[in-house]
Amino acid sequence: MRPEILFSLFNPVNKLAGIGPRLSKLIEKAAGPNLIDLTWHLPTGLVTRENLEMLSPEFVDREVLLVVDVLKHIPSRNRRAPYRINCLIGEENLTLVFFNGREDYLRRQLPEGEKRKISGKLEDFNGAYQMTHPDHIATLAEESSIPLFEPVYPLTAGLTNQTFIKANRQIFPSLPDLPEWNDQPLLLREDWSEWKESIVKAHSPTSEADFDRTNPARERLAYDELLANQLALELVRRSMKRKPGRALHGDGALLKEVRKALSFSLTSAQESALDEIISDMGAPHRMLRLLQGDVGSGKTAVALLAMIRAVEAGAQATIMAPTEILARQHFASIEPLATQIGLNCVLITGRLKGKKRDVILADLASGTVNLVIGTHALFQEDVAFYDLGLAIIDEQHRFGVHQRLALSDKGRKENGGVDVLVMTATPIPRTLALTAYGDMDVSIIAEKPPGRKPIDTRALSIERLDSVAEGLSRKLQTGERIYWVCPLVEESEVLEVAAAEERFEYLKHLYGDQVGLIHGRMKSDLKDETMHSFMSGEIKILVATTVIEVGVDVPEATVMIIEHSERFGLAQLHQLRGRVGRGGLPGSCLLLYVSPLGETQKARLAIMRETEDGFQIAEEDLRLRGAGELLGTRQSGLPVFRLADLQSHSRLLSIARDDARLILEKDETLSTDRGQALRVLLYLFERDNAIKYLNSG
Repeated sequence: MRPEILFSLFNPVNKLAGIGPRLSKLIEKAAGPNLIDLTWHLPTGLVTRENLEMLSPEFVDREVLLVVDVLKHIPSRNRRAPYRINCLIGEENLTLVFFNGREDYLRRQLPEGEKRKISGKLEDFNGAYQMTHPDHIATLAEESSIPLFEPVYPLTAGLTNQTFIKANRQIFPSLPDLPEWNDQPLLLREDWSEWKESIVKAHSPTSEADFDRTNPARERLAYDELLANQLALELVRRSMKRKPGRALHGDGALLKEVRKALSFSLTSAQESALDEIISDMGAPHRMLRLLQGDVGSGKTAVALLAMIRAVEAGAQATIMAPTEILARQHFASIEPLATQIGLNCVLITGRLKGKKRDVILADLASGTVNLVIGTHALFQEDVAFYDLGLAIIDEQHRFGVHQRLALSDKGRKENGGVDVLVMTATPIPRTLALTAYGDMDVSIIAEKPPGRKPIDTRALSIERLDSVAEGLSRKLQTGERIYWVCPLVEESEVLEVAAAEERFEYLKHLYGDQVGLIHGRMKSDLKDETMHSFMSGEIKILVATTVIEVGVDVPEATVMIIEHSERFGLAQLHQLRGRVGRGGLPGSCLLLYVSPLGETQKARLAIMRETEDGFQIAEEDLRLRGAGELLGTRQSGLPVFRLADLQSHSRLLSIARDDARLILEKDETLSTDRGQALRVLLYLFERDNAIKYLNSG
């Protein structure tokens, strides 16, 4: 249950005076549905007004505060003409201008013959002073209601800054006094106020410095959010560690056979990752580990050996991929090795139907299947394992945490939980790894297999597209394959497909049936068929949208051409480039761009030319684009932060991580005074799910 002290903060915004159904919808769109959302919605700008007693040209185009004598209303007789009100300030005339002004309302607000205090931007119109739509009008008795400093908030169409401020300011007097969850020495060292005071300060800026992310009030709130995130993840992690798993031990015989059957030896980085995984699998608690490896670093080989260890221990193992193409590729590389050592390996995708499916599912449930490769189809209720010991999830960012848990729940309850290994070829900066995968242990394969040559990366203007296309004939004569990736069109798959089809027709005109096309709107069968033709060499140029980004392996592919490369994120460009040069022949990547390039776009293309280190590229991508877009998809399972910024607050993230671990080492059930305050923090940031890990012991 949410603590009573927080009840008022989770009231809906329509509880505020003057906020009816129309406004509450707009406020919800801009900030969120509850009062707490308004406190998290911080201002991004500031109006500073100057209090004037007389008018002067130096104040034109500035925000001013004036006392005016209202002389005369001049209503408009024509709808296109504005309503004007003549006023006097000392000896100077000022005209107030209102478009579509309602006479009855304006006469009430600004009665002729009376003084009023007004604020707005002073303008010069044909040598005369005027002000269009003053933003505040008050009687002299109310003049203190017009602030010299007024915060400006991010809004949505139909919602004014004034309305938002009126709503927001109603919350401050009744903000609850929450117990302090931060360590006193930390508050003193960082010069942070208590929570309530920090909220009010963050919403009451008086200078540009107050918007800086290192401003103490904003830092304090960002730290609270990061601490809630890290505490929740640490609770999940500890809960996983406490859950009875099963110790998966093997005699090493099958592992030895597979190593002999492999055409290569593992690198020392692969060996070290495998040791960590096998050690976790042999422990009596559940494994939850992230295996990070750059494009082409050999994660699949490590995953296969982990699966073999599970089979040695008498259990089944599965690997789940985000796309059918990738699942089929895993199956093509794993199944022959499995068969060679006498294991039964099957593929389960959405296309598996009828009797064949029934037979495979029966074999899976009876235990005659040892290894399963699949897609989302593995989540289906009738897919039941005899005894699942290890679940491997490839490209975790394409799946949510709940899907990870759904797969791990397919194990036998009496045997304890299923060991989970998550793999990603998207190198993740440390700050992101801590917030998105902080509940996992991490293994990194930081080196590539021997023999991989660097990829020659160049950036060219799109004006040279014709000569690039004509130059491909030299590559085709030597049997090499080429990827041609079409522009990323934000929010429009239709336009993306149209661009790919247009490029396909253009290249087909040059190279005939050697050109194939693949995009996200094609039926799975056709997509697989085209991919297969490219792998077999029947098609030599594959025109594609980004569906080929993850994991596809064609050793003969040596050229990657990316049109409108300035539209792609660094992580995506790096993933795409990693598709070529995997078969011993040198690879090249051409980044075609449209001028003029912005500074961020220039920086992005420059780093692609300078390095192939995926981790360096990922850090740079985080710096240039921020966390929300980094994994190429907004549905990436990343927590959405309202107050913290991973780039600016990485120092705070490290402190929060250490603090969360220390807290739970000393007070595992959060039952001390500080522990109780931290429970309030978890509810405040809606990390309620973490509480159940406390209660379940």
